[in-house]
Amino acid sequence: MNGGDVVSLYEEDGFSAAKLFSQGYSYTYDDVIFLPHYIDFPTDAVSLTTKLTKNISLSIPCVSSPMDTVTESSMAAAMASLGGIGIIHSNNTPSQQASLLRAAKSHRFPFTSDLVFLSPFDSVTSADQFGSSPCIFVTESGSPQSKLFGLVSLSTWESLTPDDRESRRVSDYMMRIPGGPIKTLPNGSSLEDIASFLAAENLEFAPLVAEDGEEIVNVVSASRANSILNEFPKMQGVVPSVGPDGKFLVGASIGTRESDKERLAELVKGGVNVVVVDSSQGNSIYQLDMIKHAKRTYPGVDIIGGNVVTMAQARNLIQAGVDGLRVGMGSGSICTTQEVCAVGRGQNGVRVKKYRGMGSLEAMTKGSDARYLGDTSKLKIAQGVVGAVADKGSVLKFVPYTMQALKQGFQDLGASSLHSAHELLRSGVLRLEVRTGAAQVEGGVHGLVSYEKKPY
Repeated sequence: MNGGDVVSLYEEDGFSAAKLFSQGYSYTYDDVIFLPHYIDFPTDAVSLTTKLTKNISLSIPCVSSPMDTVTESSMAAAMASLGGIGIIHSNNTPSQQASLLRAAKSHRFPFTSDLVFLSPFDSVTSADQFGSSPCIFVTESGSPQSKLFGLVSLSTWESLTPDDRESRRVSDYMMRIPGGPIKTLPNGSSLEDIASFLAAENLEFAPLVAEDGEEIVNVVSASRANSILNEFPKMQGVVPSVGPDGKFLVGASIGTRESDKERLAELVKGGVNVVVVDSSQGNSIYQLDMIKHAKRTYPGVDIIGGNVVTMAQARNLIQAGVDGLRVGMGSGSICTTQEVCAVGRGQNGVRVKKYRGMGSLEAMTKGSDARYLGDTSKLKIAQGVVGAVADKGSVLKFVPYTMQALKQGFQDLGASSLHSAHELLRSGVLRLEVRTGAAQVEGGVHGLVSYEKKPY
């Protein structure tokens, strides 16, 4: 059998990507399926290393979206620890976003706590004031940047009488630092070292301080440290995403307004590794101008442009100087751009998590309307909804499970890496078919009276 015979044999099954996607239809993930190819390697030999931009590589092809219900400091730290990257949203002030950026980059384990600060003259009247933190920090002015006086633990506050909680200032019952029973640790400490220290000292939690020994950047409780150690997986071949300085790779988004130039400057000062210019439709003069400004002013910072879904859109952003592209428009489960604007393209009794589109009216009231070029409009047109999605559990478990499933899928394709998958797709060796509605049903779980589905 010669090479020509092999090609003709492939041609008998399915379609090449070039042929399938040139027929004038808009497909989404369920509509198409790959046909299997030849396997000559084990699953663990599959490499998922990919290029995020021209200059940034990741060990897994995972990026968390710059949405205010998706990526803040904890998600960004978790994604970097798994080998991916998180893009911190910009639906906040520049200083707030820069603070989230610094928090994510400032340590070497996969979570951060939301730090709460009060002045010595403030009172704590509700447990809700603690947020997710086991303590509240007391500083001279009540801000993170001022001198640290002490802290109030949740357990100490709960031991007070209701009248004391209402009337007493935190300075009356806070644990003082230094000189008190609470000890701080360097933020570069490993999670294992922190857990061991807390156990040896019989401490409930420990604040972590920055390199200068002054600013509190995180707080770790013993229960949280042990929980993370127990559930944090060891994925074969995956290394954390860190930069030349040894810190986590973290991205952040900006808009296209003149004020976003100031936001960009704050992010660069905070050590951002990649900036996403975040627009629902990226092919605009506003985004092109922002890309050119960013590349001209900060040539060492990689810029991702978008969103785009056509070759013409992509070409304009590439010519403006972007280092990567964000693809997709109106295809998310909470995005209604295709429904409302008739513009876009097909892509790709439970615990629930709040989830909202950045084009929802709720998100727009926080400032995301600029993303839709509608911040000056008197009438706001929603291009997204607010809802809830099933909680899939810790990202530290869900991402490794998904990556292992991806490796097995690549093995079935006969692709040992993302690069080889691209080559097989471009050459026409990988074949695809369109699935009818009946085929999609058949491909899922069916024909059972009941079943339990546990992914991991």
